[in-house]
Amino acid sequence: MADGQDWWRGSVTYQIYPRSFMDADGDGIGDIRGITDRLDHVASLGVDAIWISPVFPSPMADMGYDVSDYRDIDPVFGTLADFDEMVAKAHALGLRVIIDQVLSHASDQHPHFTESRASRDNDKADWFVWADPKPDGTPPNNWLAIFGGPAWQWDARRRQYYFHNFLPEQPDWNFHNPAVQDYLLDCVRFWLDRGVDGFRLDTVNFYVHDQMLRDNAANPSPWAQEAGRPFEMQYTLFSKNRPENLAFLERLRALLDEYEGRAMVGEVGDSHHAIELMGQYTAGDSRLHMAYSFEMLGPDFSPGHFRDRIEAFFKHAPDGWPCWAFSNHDVPRHVGRWLDHGADQDALARQAAALLLSFEGSVCLYQGEELGQVDTALAFEELTDPEGINFWPDRVGRDGCRTPMTWEAEAPNAGFSTADRTWLPVKPPQQARAVSTQQGDDSVLAFYRAMLALRRVEPDLRLGKTVFLNHDDPVLGFLRGEAMICIFNLSPEAVTVPLEADLDPLLDQAAEVSGRSLALGPNGFVIGRVT
Repeated sequence: MADGQDWWRGSVTYQIYPRSFMDADGDGIGDIRGITDRLDHVASLGVDAIWISPVFPSPMADMGYDVSDYRDIDPVFGTLADFDEMVAKAHALGLRVIIDQVLSHASDQHPHFTESRASRDNDKADWFVWADPKPDGTPPNNWLAIFGGPAWQWDARRRQYYFHNFLPEQPDWNFHNPAVQDYLLDCVRFWLDRGVDGFRLDTVNFYVHDQMLRDNAANPSPWAQEAGRPFEMQYTLFSKNRPENLAFLERLRALLDEYEGRAMVGEVGDSHHAIELMGQYTAGDSRLHMAYSFEMLGPDFSPGHFRDRIEAFFKHAPDGWPCWAFSNHDVPRHVGRWLDHGADQDALARQAAALLLSFEGSVCLYQGEELGQVDTALAFEELTDPEGINFWPDRVGRDGCRTPMTWEAEAPNAGFSTADRTWLPVKPPQQARAVSTQQGDDSVLAFYRAMLALRRVEPDLRLGKTVFLNHDDPVLGFLRGEAMICIFNLSPEAVTVPLEADLDPLLDQAAEVSGRSLALGPNGFVIGRVT
């Protein structure tokens, strides 16, 4: 396990989606004992930490991102004793443990919301965001929910609307109430005292709303009108991204600083100013340690895009720190998104690993990407995700990237579960890429291990500053630190690249160095030292 307060700088974290990682009790749903059983695989990759998506008690309207109790484990995943055993084994294997904290909203089954909605004058009456209707009975403003429809739900008991950025079953906390902040900080302390090493903060820029409840303006961007999701048609100046967020983040950072070696990474999701927000949220040493970005979770696979995002972050936050990812539980897997740019699936998967793991900042990997997986194609009747159900067929939702991890190709459900039926199906294309099939030296899994090992032993790859080289498309080249050079051909066509200095390759694919000339085949790349 990496030592010191700054272990998170340049770290690599492996995201585990508990429902889909490993089912130890045979009910078709992954659980904490299953995670514990498979931690040796994660440790063998050479990552620094694991991030566990929510395992708290929840009605599962949004698969655990609707929390009804912040200080316990949902029985579907196990017990607090199971959680403690998992943390102990992770630490013994040299892995730090980061858990999701969903602080912006709760479940409508949370006891504090049950009390809050009972009347306008109880102890929890203003713990959530309530507002009177307009004289015509409509909601107090035009704010929209991400999953569709207004962001306001009428409650007959209080004869008021309550605010929800996501599902109606996910009411937003009122962060303008200091007692709410104190309660949530106490919930965070509960897990710090239990030994976790940090937190991934879900929707960290959604915490605070505008107290005046001013309308959001229309988003004039043409893409917003074509996005297929009304939420994108607004410029969300008042429903999220409020400057008061920073004061709460400073309280949260002060709490973590009471403990040695703890860190937090905030998920900054925004269609307009994500990079600028990441800079604000990580500036100095009193806010987030890292900001998790959606900037590389889209369809763009071009040298200009990657260069622009990295340069923009360090321009806006010269003392901040990003955490980059290509895939997670909310977006289509990157190999599938970028297949048009690949010579074949394996070549693209290896190149993407080399690319991401050579970027300046920290990195998150999502379970299954070390196998080169793409999304599972699902029928409507197989969906569980409210986004997919609500927006089908234009948007198929997130279930395709959440299907179970595949371990043994010949086993039922690819070794994920002994159940007759799993919560999402395991299908042949995913089963064919099980861990058991990737034991050869040329496998995607073997490459991830090799690339992670190189990042560990080369300080410049973890912490070196980046200087981009002026190559023409489709080539992306940059220096890291004093002597590391990384050059990528982001296309399925061969290219030749002139070199300004001699190059000693350390890890490559479809690459040949001849003097001051570098030949890169389809999805070719080289990572090496300038000599």
